[in-house]
Amino acid sequence: MTDASKFTMFENRLVKVFRHLQKTARRQNITCYRVYDDDIPEFPFSIEIYEEYVYVAEYHRKHNMEEEAHEQWLDDCMEVVAKVLQMPLENIFIKQRQRKENRQSQYEKLSFEKHEFTVHEAGLNFKVNLSDYLDTGLFLDHRITRGMVRAEAQDKQVLNLFCYTGSFSVYAAAGGARSVTSVDLSKTYLAWAEDNMRLNNFDMQAHHFVHADVLQYLDTLTPNSFDLVVVDPPTFSNSKRMKDFLDIQRDHVSLLNKVLAATKPGGIVYFSNNYRRFVLEQEQIQANSIKDITSQTLPFDFQQKMIRKCYKIVK
Repeated sequence: MTDASKFTMFENRLVKVFRHLQKTARRQNITCYRVYDDDIPEFPFSIEIYEEYVYVAEYHRKHNMEEEAHEQWLDDCMEVVAKVLQMPLENIFIKQRQRKENRQSQYEKLSFEKHEFTVHEAGLNFKVNLSDYLDTGLFLDHRITRGMVRAEAQDKQVLNLFCYTGSFSVYAAAGGARSVTSVDLSKTYLAWAEDNMRLNNFDMQAHHFVHADVLQYLDTLTPNSFDLVVVDPPTFSNSKRMKDFLDIQRDHVSLLNKVLAATKPGGIVYFSNNYRRFVLEQEQIQANSIKDITSQTLPFDFQQKMIRKCYKIVK
């Protein structure tokens, strides 16, 4: 197959999926969504729309191109993206990432352009940064899960562990939570979470932001303290700031039992992780019920990809 015919194939695929997803997004009043995810092996991209901008992640693969040839190939690809999505080239941001099954990369700062702006989801405001990190600040695959948290949060004491930029915290506050405690090891992302709360004009006195290693923090909690907990950890983390490293397959039973100890009887834990081979050791978890809600929490723009696991656990 010639290069020209490959680019035509890429363009045709992008036209097809964008036409379909754009209609669904408009119908659901969604302005940030994924339009392409590694659909064609020769074009290993994830492409997401954030209102007036496009974020492209190129998955790192052996492409056998010299650097200059690869740059030209990327430029040609972005011409196609700009044409199909009807976006100016200057509104497209591109990063290269390893295909790792974790979110540890979110702590790596790549540049200091600080192209930040506010996007909107379900009537709420979120700060995103398309230039400086591999991740934008808003994980689009958890759109439905965030809505579930919002629906459950009224008058609840909510705990958001591995909170990243606090999008679950914002949804919980919007749902009428009495208080939301957000915990993360990164001061940068905790500050971002606070920014997101302020963007939505919530009473900051009611909400708490804790800079801590989650595994150690859980040991300090009073039993039966929280009504609703969100746990969305990386698959693996060995930050120098942690006392021990985290391996979610190995450690999830211990982690969840500590979370459940801090949860009130009848309380709900939403647990998610993006290790694709993850197996929940259900019989060892001290809960009244555990429901796999993976499929029902995948939004329309992620239907073809089983990118993570998600569970609703009731104490």
